[in-house]
Amino acid sequence: MSPELAVTIGQEALKVTAMIAAPMLVSALAMGLLVGMFQAATQINEMTLSFIPKLLVLVLSLGVFSSWMLSTIMDFTIRLIRSIPLILGGG
Repeated sequence: MSPELAVTIGQEALKVTAMIAAPMLVSALAMGLLVGMFQAATQINEMTLSFIPKLLVLVLSLGVFSSWMLSTIMDFTIRLIRSIPLILGGG
């Protein structure tokens, strides 16, 4: 396996990882921003007030995007397994 091929596989793996993580990270970021604005407006500094809504949004986004996330990681894995002969130089 050439170094260029290893770097290409690594880059694609990082892209897939970022795509899979993005929906949950963006939803948690949006909820954190909303809760932070609410806390700043009301001057309520309760830790559970920021933790529980983010947790619920993460569970909801995981439920909504789980099938897409699973198909994305499966497509990447199938492509990687099918490219094993090319990687080893046999085909």
